[in-house]
Amino acid sequence: MAKVELKSVSKVYDGAIRAVDNANIVVEDKEFVVFVGPSGCGKSTTLRMIAGLEDITEGELLIDGEFMNDVPPKDRNIAMVFQNYALYPHMTVYENMAFGLRIKKVNKTEIDKRVREAAHILDIEKFLERKPKALSGGQRQRVAVGRAIVRNPKVFLFDEPLSNLDAKLRVQMRAEISSLHRRLNATMIYVTHDQVEAMTMADKIVVYKNGKIQQIGAPLQLYHYPANKFVAGFIGSPPMNFLTVTAREESGALILDGGEFKLKACAEHADTLKKYINKTLYFGIRPEDLDFNGEAGAQGIPLSVSVIEPLGAETTLWLNTGTQSIAARTDPSRVFKIGEPVFFFPRMEKAHYFDKETELAILPPPAPPR
Repeated sequence: MAKVELKSVSKVYDGAIRAVDNANIVVEDKEFVVFVGPSGCGKSTTLRMIAGLEDITEGELLIDGEFMNDVPPKDRNIAMVFQNYALYPHMTVYENMAFGLRIKKVNKTEIDKRVREAAHILDIEKFLERKPKALSGGQRQRVAVGRAIVRNPKVFLFDEPLSNLDAKLRVQMRAEISSLHRRLNATMIYVTHDQVEAMTMADKIVVYKNGKIQQIGAPLQLYHYPANKFVAGFIGSPPMNFLTVTAREESGALILDGGEFKLKACAEHADTLKKYINKTLYFGIRPEDLDFNGEAGAQGIPLSVSVIEPLGAETTLWLNTGTQSIAARTDPSRVFKIGEPVFFFPRMEKAHYFDKETELAILPPPAPPR
């Protein structure tokens, strides 16, 4: 397959609009990389530049070490799967999958072999003589993926391929695309705005915001060690809670004063936070790191229940302190009532802290083992 490298790549539209700003990304051979971020953040534009559907304003695109900026899309040996499937309605499934090979004048025997192999992989053999209008959304998406597979490309590109499917089918197709990646041992780049898709499918995630890359890393690396407040709030569902606090020193301890509550920083974090004494910062805690039952002497946050979301295996509570709101994951056996006053106790060793001005993470991730 192929290694894809973007070196200081930017896309500037008329009016000096920088849709992508100085992107530096390395997609290793056979890696599954997901570009994720909110709508309009530049992730699809980056994908289209890799495909050759958008010109690169600045920087270099390399595939297997070869300069690709000026290579036409048809000569890049890349296959793209679109959000809207882009199937020919007047052609059968077989004809849709074979069309690109016929244009390249591949012989009929080879075309038939590739189409039937792809159909077998995707379990659409029984639909080969049907037309797209006779297929469900999930079946059409499989055909679109099959059309890409038959080309034996160096790189597969997916542009939000599951966004038109219902929730249950999205989960199924997520698993199928991940399985397909393992079976084909292929290099794949996948664009989505859904962080759950990114977390469950990727070897590596690239998080975008306003055209700029915020962080690149493995899913759990981004989850546990976000580089800034945006990544911390974007990765995770429900997202990380943020409370505005002021760092103070009281009786030799570092205290986080949130107005309606005070929390004691754990010993592992206290030394790093000392430079923020008398400064305001963001205290971040994930919903699963809030305990309803605290240990003796633990400092909690007084809250009231505003919304209850029972999800079966767990319940999500939306709570407020009076001026700030947070979410907590709780055991479904504990029954809460709207307006009920409660105390939740953060696991302080799991806390994150972000600079109020730069929104960068204050605590660095631990050094990797040697």
